[in-house]
Amino acid sequence: MEERGQSILNWLGDAAVNYAPQLVGAIATLIIGFWIIGRITKVAKTALSKRKVDKSIHTFFTSIVSIGLKILLILAVSNMVGIATTSFIAILGAMAFAVGMALQGSLGHFASGVMLLISRPYHVGDLVELGGGSVGHVVEIQIFNTVLKTLNNKRIIIPNGIVTSNIITNISGQGTIGVELVFGIGYDDNIDDARKIILSVGKSCPHVIDTPSQDVSVSELGDNSVNLITRPFCNSAQYWPTFFYMQEHVKKEFDKAGINIPYPQMDVHMSSS
Repeated sequence: MEERGQSILNWLGDAAVNYAPQLVGAIATLIIGFWIIGRITKVAKTALSKRKVDKSIHTFFTSIVSIGLKILLILAVSNMVGIATTSFIAILGAMAFAVGMALQGSLGHFASGVMLLISRPYHVGDLVELGGGSVGHVVEIQIFNTVLKTLNNKRIIIPNGIVTSNIITNISGQGTIGVELVFGIGYDDNIDDARKIILSVGKSCPHVIDTPSQDVSVSELGDNSVNLITRPFCNSAQYWPTFFYMQEHVKKEFDKAGINIPYPQMDVHMSSS
């Protein structure tokens, strides 16, 4: 029993002497390799910025480069410690197949991300409506998701598959945008006076541009009001400031001029029998 124990210790000692340098080298290679990959990723991102490549591509491209280099590093380290690379690749392939079957949805989001970067319906910084109703500025286009920052500073992460399967509205895509507004006035109020006030407020708004020119038209003779529609244009980034400015100041000017903004009401007539 003692001889068997001694032989095991001798074998372990020999194995430590023989494989310790390989193991230490593999660990050192792994640590240094990850550091080098981090530097390469950083340099790639800086190079893309200097070449003024669209920011939408930065995160996506650097993520793919980082993942690819890490896989190659792991294969190299495995070979250093005596693991057959061909066997490792076969195992990795089988695992990738199994993971792929389990993550079909995620792979679909990845494919959608590639489509978004090729077709480029929006860029980082654009104000968009995605995923069937989420509105915000694009912060990142990642491998699997698009990240939005809403106007009230919420962070929304939308899977790219949902983005491409819904209508994509790029609010700021044209550079300028018309802010569609509807103002209701009473049937007893003067349409021309209301039109002058709305146009005057548009001219006083610091965000409204001259071309295309603003106009005011009657859009509907409603049940309770005459509805006037206007569409002042502004730079896309100023959409909401223009919207809020027009709403507030038209109401104030209507009040000064005695023009009413009607609201639904019901007249009840009672008779005594």
